[in-house]
Amino acid sequence: MTAASRLALFRTAPLAFEPAGPAPERIVAGDPAGVAADVHADGRLFSGVWRSSPGSWRVAYDEWEYCHVTRGRARLHEDGAEPVEVGPGDSFILHPGFTGVWEVLEPMEKHYVILLPAAAG
Repeated sequence: MTAASRLALFRTAPLAFEPAGPAPERIVAGDPAGVAADVHADGRLFSGVWRSSPGSWRVAYDEWEYCHVTRGRARLHEDGAEPVEVGPGDSFILHPGFTGVWEVLEPMEKHYVILLPAAAG
């Protein structure tokens, strides 16, 4: 997104991937290694591309996240609910308060939009 533009186009954005894997204490199984590249970031709203190798880890969301899977497969184990498998073409939203386990079954890529909570005060 250029300074004059109000459009963040994923397919033309220069992607600079940085490590974005789970903290070691959250890993449940495997050796998941993630990377992410923001297409847009303004301090509260982030969008971009995330990739991960197989493995599973605990998650606890206090933010909103919209995900669109572009390749690979994952299983979401929400605490107290049946697991849900997602793959290419699937889109979903994780609400604040979602807790459980992300399990990447096949190397995957997703596009994301994350909205962090409003600052208290």
